[in-house]
Amino acid sequence: MKMKRLCLLRVATIMLAGLLLAACAAPRAVDSRPVEGPVGLGEIAAVDGPRVRPDRVVEDSRCPAAVQCIHAGRLIVRATVLGGGWSRQIDLTLGVPVSVADGTLTLVEATPLPIVGTEAVSAARFTFEFKGGR
Repeated sequence: MKMKRLCLLRVATIMLAGLLLAACAAPRAVDSRPVEGPVGLGEIAAVDGPRVRPDRVVEDSRCPAAVQCIHAGRLIVRATVLGGGWSRQIDLTLGVPVSVADGTLTLVEATPLPIVGTEAVSAARFTFEFKGGR
């Protein structure tokens, strides 16, 4: 009888541990509601038509904050553009319009500027503008 209780207790412990591990491994729900205004990596921006999700920074060679540079550098962000039933991944260079659907999409602002010696990509906020064809 004592042995049977130990076996049941052991089985229950293993099952509980399995449930806890499964809960930890389950992906967290991501808020996929579009936001107007600046968004961070992985967030979705509403831009008067399509929605834009900045996925990662491909290049950020902009002049760091508090440093005087001769060359301004550039910022390239890989983003997923989502429309009605379609999606497209594109690279957006700060200030350069790209043809999307019936208009142009532009990465118009990115803050903060890089800081010398640190990687602040996770804190970056991006602003997009869409000018639709009429």
